[in-house]
Amino acid sequence: MAALSSRRVATFAPGAAEYAQVLRMLGNGRLEAHCMDGVKRLCHIRGKMRKKVWVNTGDIVLVGLRDYQDEKADVILKYMADEARSLKAYGELPENIRVNDTDALNEEEGGENDDYIDFDDISEI
Repeated sequence: MAALSSRRVATFAPGAAEYAQVLRMLGNGRLEAHCMDGVKRLCHIRGKMRKKVWVNTGDIVLVGLRDYQDEKADVILKYMADEARSLKAYGELPENIRVNDTDALNEEEGGENDDYIDFDDISEI
């Protein structure tokens, strides 16, 4: 049995498709995504991807636009972080998109972690 490569080649968007970043998951195979053309769309995860590919908030996806429903789209492909970085390097994604950021909606000032707890050393007591 031949070993399968975990590296994929980044797929570029064909004519009726657009790159998008997932804003929030709505459940039932649906999500809200901000497309690179500036439109926020309600997207449906297609059947092949629905239970096989895990889509999170902040992921870069390829969505297929619908002909007569401009506010809706179908998720065709999820890009891995390295694929999204290469798309950004090729100029397919805008420079202001943050790749591999799991929380795209909440921006922390200074990058401090709010969950950090500092315990005092009580071994001298």
